[in-house]
Amino acid sequence: MRDSFLVRGVAFNKTFSYAGFEQQPKKFLNPKILVLNIELELKSEKENAEIRLSDPLQYQSIVDAEWNIIYDKLDKCVQSGAKIVLSRLAIGDLATQYFAGRDIFCAGCVAEEDLQRVAAATGGTVSTSVNNVIDEVLGTCEVFEEKQVAGPSGQTATIVLRGGADQFIEEAERSLHDAIMIVRRAVKNSTVVPGGGAIDMEISKYLRQHARTIAWKSQLFINAYAKALEVIPRQLCDKAAFDATDVLNKLRQKHASG
Repeated sequence: MRDSFLVRGVAFNKTFSYAGFEQQPKKFLNPKILVLNIELELKSEKENAEIRLSDPLQYQSIVDAEWNIIYDKLDKCVQSGAKIVLSRLAIGDLATQYFAGRDIFCAGCVAEEDLQRVAAATGGTVSTSVNNVIDEVLGTCEVFEEKQVAGPSGQTATIVLRGGADQFIEEAERSLHDAIMIVRRAVKNSTVVPGGGAIDMEISKYLRQHARTIAWKSQLFINAYAKALEVIPRQLCDKAAFDATDVLNKLRQKHASG
């Protein structure tokens, strides 16, 4: 847990690496980022595909057409000027080596949530085609670096949690999420209602003050109600293993002094 740290940018897990990935550049300054939702991989025809040929020589033309299609997609990615190519679907070994030879970083099978965060942080748009890629759909960042944690600088931040077990990390994530949401609401709303029995102690103080202005038996009832309100902070102290009497005395003094 002590190894957790804050990343001032977007961080996402390293995806599956194809042959040629190690030859790609690992750090870029002010690169353009192309975010895709398409597959850049040369794949065989599906089992249920049927092709009828009248001439055996036509088979080679079909194979060439498959290669031409993938190369055309890769060329368009390069021509877009992007130095980072990320896709939710697979980017195969052919595309990986193709991009590596042109000093372009690529990563396929990026989680959709991570892809959306990258697009939002860099100002890019997730594209479902590489045809007519314009600058408006490309994202950009100050620094892109591949290491354990990588990301551009900006208004986005990532907290990396580490622990000895998944259950511990999940519990830490929930606790941290609750804490962040509390701070977020406190920042967005200028009015904050304190907890920990603070409201109950303040109401109890006003009731005791009001009781002193009454000369009849109702003063006893009001004082009893004021004392009953102190049960809530007392229970909180008991559950937290604090000295309830000592804490309540301090709370009364603090509320009395304003």
